Amino acid sequence: MLRAARYRAPPSHGRALAAPGHYAGLVRIGRMTAALTTDTVGTKVLLAEQLDRWEEVGEDLVAINVNDLAAVGARPAAIVDTILCGSAERSVFRRIGRGVHRGLVAARCSLVGGETALVGEIVRGIDLGATAFGFFPDGRRPILGDRIRAGDRVLGLPASGLHANGFTLVRHLLRGRSVPLGRPRPGGSVPLGEELLTPTRTYSGPVDAIADLPGVVGLAHLSGGGVRNLSRLTSSGRFVLDGWPEPPPLFAWLQGLGGLTAREMFQTFNMGVGFAVVVRPRSESLVRRRLARARAGEVLALGSVTRGTGVEVSAHGVRYEGYVDARPDPPRTRSPGP
Repeated sequence: MLRAARYRAPPSHGRALAAPGHYAGLVRIGRMTAALTTDTVGTKVLLAEQLDRWEEVGEDLVAINVNDLAAVGARPAAIVDTILCGSAERSVFRRIGRGVHRGLVAARCSLVGGETALVGEIVRGIDLGATAFGFFPDGRRPILGDRIRAGDRVLGLPASGLHANGFTLVRHLLRGRSVPLGRPRPGGSVPLGEELLTPTRTYSGPVDAIADLPGVVGLAHLSGGGVRNLSRLTSSGRFVLDGWPEPPPLFAWLQGLGGLTAREMFQTFNMGVGFAVVVRPRSESLVRRRLARARAGEVLALGSVTRGTGVEVSAHGVRYEGYVDARPDPPRTRSPGP
């Protein structure tokens, strides 16, 4: 679509900055650079509808967008939302609103408007989307990965769960199997439906605490596309993730449920790590201290950058030559399921 919509506004209306393949679009307006991004909660809303739990996806709506702003080093300022639905249910809207409120508090940004449209001919249930606006305070420059080089370190921030990605596959795996959402999965401690709906973790605060450091050279939101998102940062470095932690049990359970390969899992889900930070080795200790002060929690040493291209997760035998890697998966060994 971008190739067809090639019009560029005159300089008096702002100048679009090149950031191909990145998480947010950038525009220069006078001396200010603004970042904009848009996303939807996706098919996770179908699970929310099935369980009649809406606050979690309201929180997701904010987090998925501010995390994409954080992935270019922008500080979130405001969000506008879009709710497309077949019918208006005020109790549902109120619960979504409570979740949105929690997301706004975590991201320290404002909801400044939005649109609710009754479009029953298009949408039967509810579709949740938002657009987020961010900026670069005090002369901060966008972090686009163009300074990444061999020897840089890759740090990770843990995910809170599945976040808001992979739910088309999750629902496919659950469909036709007697998996009760109201009870814990084997080894689980909360009902499966509640575990699956755990809201997306918000990373904008911790990232804002380190985005001014010159030693921070790359940021990646490991959302749709999984670990392959790192390859969007540079085409002149290979991310060797030999320190990837053991994924949380939920991911192993899903993998066994569908007989999925490790390659499928790592390109669909976050596999326990929701955000990655690429740093110069000499800056790693300072970045860790800043993240600790920002209450980022555990900071994982995922690996390093070497010469080459693509991403590999050594312990799981997973390699991608780029974000778009057309190599077929190995044949699946399917489990019979429960």
